[in-house]
Amino acid sequence: MRIDKYLCDGLGISRKEATKLLKSGDVTVDDVMIKSGSVKVKEGQSVAWQERPIVLRGPRYLMMNKPEGVVCSHEDGFNHTVFVLIDEVRYEDLHFAGRLDVDTTGLLLITDDGQWSHRITSPKHKCDKTYRVWLADPVQDDYQHKIAEGILLRNEREPTLPAQMEVVGENEVLLTIHEGKYHQVKRMFAALGNKVVGLHRERIGNITLDADLELGEYRDLTEQEIQSIFNKTTG
Repeated sequence: MRIDKYLCDGLGISRKEATKLLKSGDVTVDDVMIKSGSVKVKEGQSVAWQERPIVLRGPRYLMMNKPEGVVCSHEDGFNHTVFVLIDEVRYEDLHFAGRLDVDTTGLLLITDDGQWSHRITSPKHKCDKTYRVWLADPVQDDYQHKIAEGILLRNEREPTLPAQMEVVGENEVLLTIHEGKYHQVKRMFAALGNKVVGLHRERIGNITLDADLELGEYRDLTEQEIQSIFNKTTG
C-alpha cells in the first residue's frame, strides 16, 4: 500500500493532508523519514507520525479508570475532557458506551463501534451496571426493598426497573441497575431521602474494571471482554 493511502486510512485524513504530513518530515517507516507519497508500505513494516505508531486496525474498544474532574465529552468550556487522557489517533471518532458524570469515577468504556455500544446503552438490552455508592446518611432498612420494587423518580412517568442493592457499610452500598436514566443512581437515593457523596462504577455487563488501572489510565479490552457484550449483556 502507498504510504499516502496508509496515512489516509490510519489517520482518517484526506490525500492532500497526507501529502502535507509527509512534507513535514514527521512520517517514518521503520524509523526512516519518508517524504514521498508513492513509497510502498510492506506487511510487517512500522509506520509512525511524530513517533506515534499508526496501525491499520478495526474497531477500537478501550477501558478507562475515569478520575474525578473530567467530563465525558469531546468539548467542554469548563472542565477537561476524558480525551486529554487518551493518546489515540482519530480520537474524534471515539465515543462513550455509557457516560459518567464529572464527579463520578470508575469503569468507562470507549469505542468507535456504534453497534457494540448500542448493546450497552439501549434500554431494551437491560445491560447491568454496578456502582459502589457512598451516602451522606446511613443506609435505611427499607432501601433494599424499595430499590428491588422500583423507584419513581422525579419528572418520570414510570418507576425504575427492579435493581439489586448490597449493603457494604453503614453509608456504603453496591447497587446494580439495568438501565441508564439521567443521573439515575443519584436520583434514586434522593427519592429515598439521602444524598450520594461518592460514586464509582465497577462493572458493565460482564466487564469489570481492571484493578491494575490507576485513575486516568486505560487499556484495550480483551477479545473475551469485547465479545461478552454481544453474547450476554446481563450478569
